[in-house]
Amino acid sequence: MSLRKRGPVWWIDFATPNGQRIRRSAATGSKAQAQELHDKLRSNVWRLQKLGDRPRRIWQDAAVRWLREQAHKASIEDDKEKLRWLDRYLAGRELESINRALIDAITEAKLAEGCSNATVNRMLALIRAILRKCAHDWEWLDRLPAVRLLKEPTRRIRTLSRAQARALLQELPPHLRDMATFALATGLRGT
Repeated sequence: MSLRKRGPVWWIDFATPNGQRIRRSAATGSKAQAQELHDKLRSNVWRLQKLGDRPRRIWQDAAVRWLREQAHKASIEDDKEKLRWLDRYLAGRELESINRALIDAITEAKLAEGCSNATVNRMLALIRAILRKCAHDWEWLDRLPAVRLLKEPTRRIRTLSRAQARALLQELPPHLRDMATFALATGLRGT
């Protein structure tokens, strides 16, 4: 029998069409609920292996797998922060339902918060990277929505005011003051 009761909880135990054994707790004391879960699992496995159907995945499945696989990144905390923000728009959504219109709405919401194009682009790049993993590596998606980044200035230009330059020169030790004065006077820039 595929259902067994161990203590107060029912357990599911069956072999898939390709011979893999599935054993797991039904997490319920009700035989009817355990039987329903068993039938659903067995049906899903059969459809997956015999018909090639893919299980429907939601955004959180992709986000959790992304975080697990990218745990080595130095910027993983930034990814977590971005994913927490994205939850208000993508939580519970099936991956197939994420389209260009939704991504545009996320872009507009982030811009409405007063974020720069560069900040919005970092968020969009994370969405794009996760969706690409879903399609190419994990084979969870057949097609990807287009994620277009916003225009950013080609470089950041920063100049010091006269007051800032004076304050800088006053704070520098004497052996660096001459070099900084020369750099400020000639417009020397670092790369």
